[in-house]
Amino acid sequence: MNLTLDNVSKSVGAAAFVSSVSMTLASGSLNVLLGATLAGKTTLMRLMAGLDAPSSGRILFNGKDVTGLDVRHRNVAMVYQQFINYPAMTVYENIASPLRVRGLASAELDKKVREAAKLLRLEPMLERLPLQLSGGQQQRTAIARALVKGADLVLMDEPLANLDYKLREELREELPRIFEATGAIFVYATTEPSEALMLGGSTATLWQGRVTQFGRTSEVYRAPADVLSAGVFSDPPLNTCAAQVKGGDTRIDGSDTGGAGLFPGLSDGTYTLGFRAHQLYLERPAAHAMRFPATVRVVEITGSESFVHVEAAGHRWVALAPGVRRYEPGAKIDVHLDARELFAFAADGRTAYAPLHQMKA
Repeated sequence: MNLTLDNVSKSVGAAAFVSSVSMTLASGSLNVLLGATLAGKTTLMRLMAGLDAPSSGRILFNGKDVTGLDVRHRNVAMVYQQFINYPAMTVYENIASPLRVRGLASAELDKKVREAAKLLRLEPMLERLPLQLSGGQQQRTAIARALVKGADLVLMDEPLANLDYKLREELREELPRIFEATGAIFVYATTEPSEALMLGGSTATLWQGRVTQFGRTSEVYRAPADVLSAGVFSDPPLNTCAAQVKGGDTRIDGSDTGGAGLFPGLSDGTYTLGFRAHQLYLERPAAHAMRFPATVRVVEITGSESFVHVEAAGHRWVALAPGVRRYEPGAKIDVHLDARELFAFAADGRTAYAPLHQMKA
């Protein structure tokens, strides 16, 4: 069982919401759509479900063209950001509702409801009404109702976004186990790179309606195909600066910082270097690390970590540092980069250099 999008686009007037997307999702797979708000995630899911028709391209299920097939004739389930349950029905009846529509026999219906409730750890809540549940339990009920249908395709559109931190973390840990227990194709949309990494599976990075890269989540994160994919998979945003390579010698942003042999194999030219917040150090990580004088602009303390925003080499960068860092705005500090951790992107945005240890899955 597989779902294939073949050069699918969706436009309304002059506005393009999805452009030339081609990808194949396999049975039993977990597939994350990662991108900022308005990147095209929900539009892509609606096209997969048959709620909308593409402007061009084809959608195939098991090799059969279902592009024009209405959602009512597809075996699809969807869970939304706002958990939707029937308030006058118990958890049991909420989960059972799609099975009753199908006219399933009572014994089989009861079996499927209780299996789904066990999977989602809802067994003690089956006789409660939704308003007697916590937010996480209500969302689990919505997920159970989607799973009990035995759908071939389960679409989850930012299903944890409105839950508090503790509930989100709890469900994030459980979802891979739940996905593994079914043979459906799962598609999960999120704006958060950390959520994609926690869920695993495969990830498609979306930028302005285009899928910039699709592959195993760890590989897309560690070996981005281009600067857009690296940026989508970075939170805070990817730190960048320009570098000139000439005769094997590298200079960063025209400054004296750099050295010979930093990026072996790169031809002469100008490149964009990219690095994530945890790869910008406040303490020198290695003897050969590059030092940059910097000015602190703001510090965000999360508790166990601090995001230190600085100006360095003519750019605004963000460093993620362990512990509480109390710098006053305007403070002068040094920040450091280890060339072994930097990506180099060519003028067309494609990745020209990625460190070997980053390339490993």
